[in-house]
Amino acid sequence: MKVPVNEPLITDAAKLYVADAMDTGWISSAGPCVEKFEEAFAKFIGVKHAIFTNSGTSALHTAARTLNIGPGDEVIIPNFTMIASPFSVMYTGATPVFVDIDPETLNIDAALIEAKITDRTKAIMPVHIYGLPCDMDPILEIAAKHNLAIIEDAAEVHGAEYKGKKCGSIGTINAFSFYGNKIITTGEGGMITTDDDALAKRARWLKDLAHSPTKRFRHEELGFNYRPTNLQAAVGLGQLEAIDDLLERKRSMAALYKEGLSGIEGLRLPQEKDYATHVYWMYAVMVESGRDELCARLKEKGVDTREFFLPCHSQPAIAVQTDDSFPVTEDASARGFYLPSGLAITDEQIAYVCETMRSVCN
Repeated sequence: MKVPVNEPLITDAAKLYVADAMDTGWISSAGPCVEKFEEAFAKFIGVKHAIFTNSGTSALHTAARTLNIGPGDEVIIPNFTMIASPFSVMYTGATPVFVDIDPETLNIDAALIEAKITDRTKAIMPVHIYGLPCDMDPILEIAAKHNLAIIEDAAEVHGAEYKGKKCGSIGTINAFSFYGNKIITTGEGGMITTDDDALAKRARWLKDLAHSPTKRFRHEELGFNYRPTNLQAAVGLGQLEAIDDLLERKRSMAALYKEGLSGIEGLRLPQEKDYATHVYWMYAVMVESGRDELCARLKEKGVDTREFFLPCHSQPAIAVQTDDSFPVTEDASARGFYLPSGLAITDEQIAYVCETMRSVCN
């Protein structure tokens, strides 16, 4: 049996919306599905504004520039995250400042944030990892104390909640990804969310090349061509209509994995927290040792996996010179991987993954 690490589930509604967009000729960034998708997503998250972009990275970058973050500024982010998080900061000319993570949640360790704040710090970017929300209250307190903005990187937590509030509705301005492996996908795509009218207006302006409001094709500030297509919005709109079912499926997949993998010596399963609703974007596990050999043996038996992110500070493209140590990030990066987690996976495939894990681990 072959089990891919991710195989998206495209709803029938999404296919119908795409077909209609094709039939009516709305295939570029103009078209009715863009506005409908933005309105529906804003309602789902519980915010006033949602601005659709062509990727999660562009959503993060635009969010940072919307806050006027630029050269000389610093943004605090976790060292354990997908590279788009620090890259989006670097695109503005600002510097990402890395913080180690909590060993249980793998999210940013809020107790370590304040020590990294300087007079150049403009924002904190908490990243909700693998479907589990960060503990936001301590981060909000620190941000308020130091007059800092919060940019939630909510790429991996569609529908997850922190103390009853959906992720992506808590920060100053926030960003989602709709890449092909996300719970809601548009193939490629992203969304900026905020309750701030002025920020929403500026974000929408920046992502559409920052045309002058009084004279089109006049540009007084550097803007970005981050417009998505109506075809992408059509897919997203159809996916979003099924979000409750998709989230229920993610939870049921996690329950099957937990039952099938429990008791394997040396295997750590994902953690849940009473303050959060985990959506299990990826079923992320850790082993005491031998991660690379284990993944190779799983691959031989048809089970695809992905290793955890590398520490950001060690990436050649970033190469931060620091005397700080990041032991939890480095440990997680060396020991962690995630199992097949795409929404198209079957119960039979999950059972096969669990049986194969037991066989290989033994």
